[in-house]
Amino acid sequence: MTYIETLGSNAKAVESVIATASTEQKNKALKAIAEALIAKTDYIIEQNKTDLENAEKNGIPKVMQDRLMLDAKRIKGIADSVMTLIDLQDVIGTIDCGTVRPNGLRICKTRVPLGIIGIIFESRPNVTVDAATLCLKAGNAVILRGGKEAINSNKCLCSVMREALESISMPPDIIQLVEDTSHEAAGELMKLNQYLDVLIPRGGAGLINAVVKQATVPVIQTGTGNCHVFVDESADIEMAVNIVDNGKTQRPSVCNAVESLLVHKNIADKALPAIKAKLDEHNVEIRGCEKTAAILGDLVIPATDEDYAKEFLDYIISVKVVDSVDEAIEHIRKYSTGHSECIVTNSLENAEKFQRMVDAAAVYVNASTRFTDGGEFGFGAEIGISTQKLHARGPMGLNELTAVKYLINGNGQIR
Repeated sequence: MTYIETLGSNAKAVESVIATASTEQKNKALKAIAEALIAKTDYIIEQNKTDLENAEKNGIPKVMQDRLMLDAKRIKGIADSVMTLIDLQDVIGTIDCGTVRPNGLRICKTRVPLGIIGIIFESRPNVTVDAATLCLKAGNAVILRGGKEAINSNKCLCSVMREALESISMPPDIIQLVEDTSHEAAGELMKLNQYLDVLIPRGGAGLINAVVKQATVPVIQTGTGNCHVFVDESADIEMAVNIVDNGKTQRPSVCNAVESLLVHKNIADKALPAIKAKLDEHNVEIRGCEKTAAILGDLVIPATDEDYAKEFLDYIISVKVVDSVDEAIEHIRKYSTGHSECIVTNSLENAEKFQRMVDAAAVYVNASTRFTDGGEFGFGAEIGISTQKLHARGPMGLNELTAVKYLINGNGQIR
């Protein structure tokens, strides 16, 4: 049996334990994990420091180093997210709907765990805890495979969680980490059909495409975020400035950050300089169309089709001046990854048209795309943002980590 198969076998051995655990047991486990994270803060920061030093040596960009970094504040935030899960309704065993058939059969559609979930993700160690605890609350065992950039942090976090489970007499193999960060190990995990019920990739386009192409295990596809803000001709310019600035600069390395700005031609002369002045505070590079350059000057780099399609994850934004809301919608249709899109407008007609016509997991009117997040949606945390349309779409919380089971009760009916 290979190393990856052993992890799968371990998970299978405890699958029924977590699947049948009571809400009280699961919440007790979550509380133990949250308390352990706080108690081991110094240890976690120490291990994370090694990853940060390696990232610096390997020339990983600063914005990506930010995704990797853990400090006391972030660790407390992670622990708080775990505690938030305790207050959320346990969806396992809930009834979606029920019917009584003409023949007297009583049919109930209920929620059950997915089973054993594999998660492949990149350099954000907070995902290690978010994913593990969400899976636990939804009654699933989990096998985590993070990137090599965060291996010391991930090993540490996983160890803390496993020890917390043992402290309350729950089997630690409910949460496992693939400590082999080789491509071969990842490839084997993608084909672990005899143990995994589903595989969820969370990261950049390269990782997601690789998993979709290679996996034989069913995949829930979390998506890259080429997110747009369209500033309509009726928009409040100050509001537009704040929404674009927040979406682009608050944390540019995440999937719900704004990558592209569309501005109606009738407001462009006023809106673009105001937006640029704010973005200049963060030295954001602008790649724009000819009309954008005519308004903002020679510092605008001519935008290409590749720029409009790119998820920069950096202090870079593509800009285009459009003639109408219809042109904005058409541009988004062409380049969007279906993650999060926003219109800034005071026109109810255009707001409703934008939300009706734009095909994305989250479509905003007058609010930042940075809200596309499980915590912000009230889910406690998230396993990822799904941009596909089968089973789950948008921030994936507890409900998306379950399947259904039909319970049928009769009194002797035969067909």
